[in-house]
Amino acid sequence: MKRAIVAAIFFVACARSESRDAPDASPSPPTSISTPTPTSAPTPTSAPITPDADPPCPAGSLFVSGRYCPKVERDCLHDEPNGANHITLCHSFAHETRCAAPEEEHAFCIDEHEYPNEKGAHPVWMVSWADAQATCLSKGKRLCYESEWTMACEGPERLPFPYGWDRDNTACNIDNEYIAPSIDRMNAVDPPDAGDAAVQAPELARLDQSVPSGAFARCVSGFGVRDMTGNFDEWVINDQPITKGAETGKYAALKGGAWGHVRNACRPLTTSHAPQWSYYFVSFRCCADARGHAAYAPPPSAFAAPKIAPADKAPIVKVKSPAGPSKTKVKPIK
Repeated sequence: MKRAIVAAIFFVACARSESRDAPDASPSPPTSISTPTPTSAPTPTSAPITPDADPPCPAGSLFVSGRYCPKVERDCLHDEPNGANHITLCHSFAHETRCAAPEEEHAFCIDEHEYPNEKGAHPVWMVSWADAQATCLSKGKRLCYESEWTMACEGPERLPFPYGWDRDNTACNIDNEYIAPSIDRMNAVDPPDAGDAAVQAPELARLDQSVPSGAFARCVSGFGVRDMTGNFDEWVINDQPITKGAETGKYAALKGGAWGHVRNACRPLTTSHAPQWSYYFVSFRCCADARGHAAYAPPPSAFAAPKIAPADKAPIVKVKSPAGPSKTKVKPIK
């Protein structure tokens, strides 16, 4: 049976997000980020430690450590109500991030690029949460927790966008004009049309507004992670406390937004899609526990993710004549 995907929810449902930039009714006293006091360099010894002697992360993954803020407060200077997508986009923030919740120590590894984690490669797509998790596990990794993904995106300075304080469609692949999909053609490889890739491939190429991994040099966070906002939406393990509206995705969430005019910032996420859902602008990247550091465990207040058997279920993508980013960009709604 073909996937039960309703065309009317494509970009609309994907754009529906839960941003944590707004405080609770009674938040803990906020604290602002301050610049650490410089310290003097340690005195060399006769047997200096080589940092690369026992790297904490697999090849191709970056080590991220520090304090994560579960709830940030920021002042938006220029917002854009987007009624069609049931969200408000902020285009510019005041240069201050306040933490309104107890901070958490995190240390983990995250892939530099979207899967297959290769510069210049086409990220995989049409993959469900379960298949993404299975693929990461088959590589000795796992999907990133939402908090890990956010921390890696915001960088040490806790920026709202990986590249700074202002939304910028020249920094990352975002704000492209919408191309309406043909669901029948896009799902042509599903039964009863199994194997009809000759029908699906041209449709996916027509819709494909992505760029190769690493193509936007400025689309990089302070931790060195690339393409976190825009290009492809990314599956993560939702480790946030259970809230109303998260019942559909439960333990599965999407971060970063795709190449359209949607939630292309570090904090927002969507739980509007079931874990078995897949789509042409949905991909993922892998994370891993860092060697020599305590493994992270989600809080009991989050949805429990199921056990998934390791298996490579994300075939490498090759696209002939993709549409590419649109020549004109979507302008903010005033």
